Amino acid sequence: MKFKGLIIVSVFATLTLLFSCTNNSAKKEVQKPNILLINIDDMGWRDVGFMGSEYYETPNIDALAAQGMIFTNAYAAAANCAPSRACMMSGQWTQRHGIYTVGTSERGKSKTRKLIPTKNNETLPDSQYILTEALKDAGYVTCHAGKWHLNDDPKTQGFDVNIGGSHAGNPGSYYPPYKRVESLKAPSDNYYLTNLVMDKTLDFLNSVNNQPFFMYYSPYAVHTPIQPVKELLPKYDNKPEWNGQNNAKYATMVENLDTQIGRMIANLEESGKLENTFIIFISDNGGLYRVTKQWPLRAGKGAYYEGGIREPMFVYWDGKIKAATKSDIAVTNLDFYPTILEVAGIKKPTDKILDGQSILPILKGGELKDRPLFWHFPIYLEGGNIETQDVKFRTRPGSAIRLGDWKLIQYFENNDVELYNLKDDISEKNNLAKSNTEKAEELLAILDKWRVETNAPVPTKLNPDYKQE
Repeated sequence: MKFKGLIIVSVFATLTLLFSCTNNSAKKEVQKPNILLINIDDMGWRDVGFMGSEYYETPNIDALAAQGMIFTNAYAAAANCAPSRACMMSGQWTQRHGIYTVGTSERGKSKTRKLIPTKNNETLPDSQYILTEALKDAGYVTCHAGKWHLNDDPKTQGFDVNIGGSHAGNPGSYYPPYKRVESLKAPSDNYYLTNLVMDKTLDFLNSVNNQPFFMYYSPYAVHTPIQPVKELLPKYDNKPEWNGQNNAKYATMVENLDTQIGRMIANLEESGKLENTFIIFISDNGGLYRVTKQWPLRAGKGAYYEGGIREPMFVYWDGKIKAATKSDIAVTNLDFYPTILEVAGIKKPTDKILDGQSILPILKGGELKDRPLFWHFPIYLEGGNIETQDVKFRTRPGSAIRLGDWKLIQYFENNDVELYNLKDDISEKNNLAKSNTEKAEELLAILDKWRVETNAPVPTKLNPDYKQE
């Protein structure tokens, strides 16, 4: 009888062990992926090695990009910080949330502005159900690290933890005291802000156990002020210029940022979290033209030429995305909201308009149906240069569309139109609007229809202060 009892106990123990293993396996299979969204500030399309730079050194970023899919035609939904970030977080075009620029839309001298621009909204409305809130409601623990720029406190819009985020668009200094980033206190003299933001980011990652996390890592770097990481400066002082890139101080900021990202990836790998983490890397807009060049792309931050809106981007997901792959399909940061929801297995909100599309089919080796990408900017932005529309403004009121290889920009002041074939002319040097009127009219019709359907404001009121030169 004793022997029979032992058999029963043994069978019961075996069944319990099998059930436990099966149950644990099921739990592992249904565990939601962690989400890491890396959004660099003012990093240009060619400011990283994986996009071809031979001046800036980004070995950690490049290594991660090589393990995922690189997008060569990735776009921000706006050409400068706040509107791009608002579009990404809300999943909506600028006219839906009303953030078109930073500060007032009446930028530059009044006498040079022909139109009264559309009034700018400087704060993302609380009524917006943003990406973070959708993830938090689905059980994610959420953390913001670095620049927020959309209201005073990201914790009011779905973040459990806030590391240095506020309405500030840039720090007054990367060295202590960190002006405009008063919530972060330096542990010692000369402690660089980018390093401290990563210290706090790692603290958060180390605090997360089995609960899935959403980390929005959005460092203030590499936005102005251009303040070098002093110990790195000697290596760039005599480094040869490459393709217009020669700013040694900026280069140290880029390299140091890469080092900090390397720390984060190492932490995820050592803790075993990396294999279940979905990562998107992008910049919020083009590089600042007076600091860095994106040639052959035209212009930079603030302009709706390619240098202002085309971004370095890759997506990594271990075992889910084939390594060392590239996609030439045009995508936008508006696509992140629906993509991340699909990756996380979260249904799209029924009462929320999302203007992007999930790019998960591309990540799995497929394609997306060709679609137009749109930009609407009924505002002025000063600071023009030799490669922009004029030397006074980086942006004048207008809209833009890309469909296939074609891109059209329409300006509202005089109804000027520019048409480019990006396949043949990535530098946007040859305006084909007059020589290919059929294509220009086709894209204009699509653009007009889109503006009507989305109630996009078009400024028409003349500015009484304007003086034609």
